[in-house]
Amino acid sequence: MKKLLGYAFVLTLFAAPFTPVNAQGILGKIKQKVKDKAEQKEDEKIDKAVDKAADGVDNATKNGGSKGSDAKDNNVKQVSNIETGNNETPSLKVYQNYDFVPGDKILFEDNFTGDQDGEFPSHWELEKGQGQLNKVSGQEALFLTEGNYARVKPRMKTEKYLTEPFTIEFDYYNKDRAYGILTFLSRIDPACNCETTSDVQVGASEASFNGVVDFSKAYPAGLQDENFVNKWHHIAIAVKNHQLKLYVDQNRILVVPDTKSEFFKVGFGGIGSEEQPLIFKNVRIASGGDMNMIGKKFTESKIITHGINFDIDKASIKPESMGTLNMIVGVLKENPDLKFSIEGHTDNSGTAAHNLTLSQQRAEAVKVQLIAMGVDGSRLSTKGLGDTKPISDNNSLEGKANNRRVEFVKM
Repeated sequence: MKKLLGYAFVLTLFAAPFTPVNAQGILGKIKQKVKDKAEQKEDEKIDKAVDKAADGVDNATKNGGSKGSDAKDNNVKQVSNIETGNNETPSLKVYQNYDFVPGDKILFEDNFTGDQDGEFPSHWELEKGQGQLNKVSGQEALFLTEGNYARVKPRMKTEKYLTEPFTIEFDYYNKDRAYGILTFLSRIDPACNCETTSDVQVGASEASFNGVVDFSKAYPAGLQDENFVNKWHHIAIAVKNHQLKLYVDQNRILVVPDTKSEFFKVGFGGIGSEEQPLIFKNVRIASGGDMNMIGKKFTESKIITHGINFDIDKASIKPESMGTLNMIVGVLKENPDLKFSIEGHTDNSGTAAHNLTLSQQRAEAVKVQLIAMGVDGSRLSTKGLGDTKPISDNNSLEGKANNRRVEFVKM
């Protein structure tokens, strides 16, 4: 039957009138396909060059090496598991115009390492509703269920820890027909001198800010609805001088010129249920965020960055790192005589030898990517320092996160 259908298709094709207009259309499609194929090969070439730096670390892990810095335990029992239909990570080229640069001091970071699957995470507080850790394609994430609104917040040493500028990042999985996730920003209402909240909502088709002023904006067509649901998305929020910017993946979606508020803490939540939970992971809150040095003569001895991030225990650069990488490229273009030693640092998880290897591989991956972005390789060198030069303690999540960094040291 399949063969007969095939013959019918061929006969139909040859039976169609082959006019000059049809010929021109076909030739146009062929040219477009050739162009698309060439661009795809170029993307693959860059991605392979960056991924090559991770091979040594991956092989060491496969051969029984320590999981090392920021590794996860894969032996926990899976209470619930969502298998995604699309696990592909966006290419770095997709983020080529990304300009979000995270804060330079991490106040909180949690990827749920060491927490028990099926339980509530130890570094969070449940304020309303219900929540527990479950897996999405093998990766631990926090599911918020049973709540209108469900609401959680990071465990912090002080109640008021946000001062401008600050940044917030997390990965969000929007299950089909689920309500959008809310990022709650606490402020003091001067009318009653009491605590209240503004919120940033990320839904399947649009994002909004609701507070003293309200703003909303629909996503570009390629991100809406079926292109958004059942996939991971990187959310980034930057607040500076009362201005708020919201990014969804590589897109700057919303700009609130003046929130008319001073925010002092953050929480997450929304309307969740067992069937449509709110799902998120990899939360990072940082102070600072004024790292834009473009147009300025570089006189510092080094730049310490926390915005170049990698897959766990690998040297594969995450695409949201492009904001920081674009900033470094801008500094190098503005200062043509400047040369950098790219120095990788880890926390003290895992063995010292493994961390040295990992940090060297990550520094090399950064160099490869900067060269792919047009930087002359002779202006860059690499050095992996592992956990030998901490800038914070290794006894807390935020301490470890601050120690995991890439420094650009002036040569």
